Parts: sequence; C-alpha cells; structure tokens
Amino acid sequence: MTKAVIFDVDGTLIDSVPQHARAWQDAFRNFGHDIPFEDLRRQIGKGGDKLLPVFLSEDELQGVGQALEKHRSQILKERYLPTMRGFAQVRALIERLQADGKQLALASSAKQDELQAYKKIAQIDDLIDTETSSDDAQESKPDPDIFQAAL
Repeated sequence: MTKAVIFDVDGTLIDSVPQHARAWQDAFRNFGHDIPFEDLRRQIGKGGDKLLPVFLSEDELQGVGQALEKHRSQILKERYLPTMRGFAQVRALIERLQADGKQLALASSAKQDELQAYKKIAQIDDLIDTETSSDDAQESKPDPDIFQAAL
C-alpha cells in the first residue's frame, strides 16, 4: 500500500516548462549564445549544472557558467514567474491524498525561494509540510539526490 507521494513541481504541479526554457534562452542570448527554444526545452528538468554543459564549452563554464545561471534565475523571476499557472485540480489532488492519509513531499531542483513561489502558484502553500529544494542535494536532477533528501 502506498504510504507517501513525492511530487516534482515544475511541469508536474505547475505549467512552467516553457517559461524555464524562455528564461534560459534569454540568458544565453545575453551571454552571446543563440540557442533554439526546442533545444532548451528538451533539457528542462535538469539542474542548471547539468544543463549548462550541454551548450557551453568547459572554458565557458568556468568563465561565465555561474553568472549565466544567476542571470537566468533573475530573468525567470522578473519576466516569466507571473505567467506560470498551476495545473487544474492540483489543490484537490493534494487534499484528497492528505484525506487518504498519505504523507506528501515536494522534491524540486528549484532554489528554495522559487519553490515557495511555485507552491503559491499551485495553491498548495498551506498544504505541504515536507519539501526539498536544490539546497538539499549535492547533485541535481536527474540524479536522485533530491528525492533521497525528500525520503
């Protein structure tokens, strides 16, 4: 019998994948790289530390990787966060699982402050007690660290 459910957030509870891809696209463009949207969209779900090496050389990673990732985060918050929406019936799903006695956790590769905003977007910020963010894992997704931290 299932006792607990761990949810990812981006693309699972909130419709945010296109916004993440656009934020990366804008950030890369600001750093001199014109990357097609679909190429970036296919990489969404990975942590930035796993996404950046797909598009940057080792030298570029060392030189601008952290600055580019920080810039992407700012773009996401300023331009795209207001356009994100929760998927239909997310709150009802969480309430039903709670009523069934399931333990619930969120396991997101988002930064902690982003995760708090996503919980509000999904309208579940008052329902979730256990959560993990990128701050709780050594390796980002697709490595299992974030899910192990949630467990």
